[in-house]
Amino acid sequence: MFRAPFSRCVTAAATFAVVVPAPGTVALADPAKPEQSIASGNHESPFACMTAALTPAERKQHFEEYGPRLRKLCKGVRELPNGYEFSFAPDPGTYEVLTTWMLQERRCCPFFDLGLRLDRDGGPLRLTLAGRPGVKEFIAEELRPWLSKGAAH
Repeated sequence: MFRAPFSRCVTAAATFAVVVPAPGTVALADPAKPEQSIASGNHESPFACMTAALTPAERKQHFEEYGPRLRKLCKGVRELPNGYEFSFAPDPGTYEVLTTWMLQERRCCPFFDLGLRLDRDGGPLRLTLAGRPGVKEFIAEELRPWLSKGAAH
């Protein structure tokens, strides 16, 4: 079984999608065979990175510019029951990068629940990345460097 790093999953050939059939495994699936990637018995989005959702320029921006930049800007991490919350300084530049990153992430990984909270009195920006069963384990595996930031303030 091929293991694709989360940060690189959308750089696979546009004719493939990364599918997670079980926690801890990632496989390449042919999108021409939707039965490989659609959750059986429900109408949820596939637990897959949609490689063609971003243009090549957007993929480059998302994974080579915004991802590393946000990882450096991350001030802390708090574990949630179904995912993680990442805190950032409440400045306009970080807000702009976060919102653009979130819109791109939503397109390539529609199985994530994404949230952005602005705390009162100049408190931090808080990005929530969560989802249905299996998503938290996916985040823990693929965003390990982010999680080393420790508990959020």
